[in-house]
Amino acid sequence: MLILSRDVAAHPDRVWHLLTDLAAWPLWGPTVRRAEIDGEFVTGATGRVWPAVGPALPFELTTVVPGRRWSWKVAGVPATTHAVEASGAGTRLSMGIPVWAPAYAPVVLIALRRIEQLALA
Repeated sequence: MLILSRDVAAHPDRVWHLLTDLAAWPLWGPTVRRAEIDGEFVTGATGRVWPAVGPALPFELTTVVPGRRWSWKVAGVPATTHAVEASGAGTRLSMGIPVWAPAYAPVVLIALRRIEQLALA
């Protein structure tokens, strides 16, 4: 897993909320048009994500540690991980990319920057 991170001058709870609020995903995720979940944001939950181009894809939350980290599979394929950790007066925000998807790094860097902007707004 390739881990990319950014220090954000916002409380971890604020950053966590942005990561887990599906309505916010299109605001920070360059490849996300829309997302829906069937129930609560917990390990094993399923839903659908609409990529920037194409039809909705099913997803499953494979790990959710409330307030700390979550990971998922999209269309059955392991995808990004997302984590927050208190750091100084703010948050260390991290996203992990599967080793087979290094070309996705620029997308993740854009997402990290957008999450920071939203958290500070």
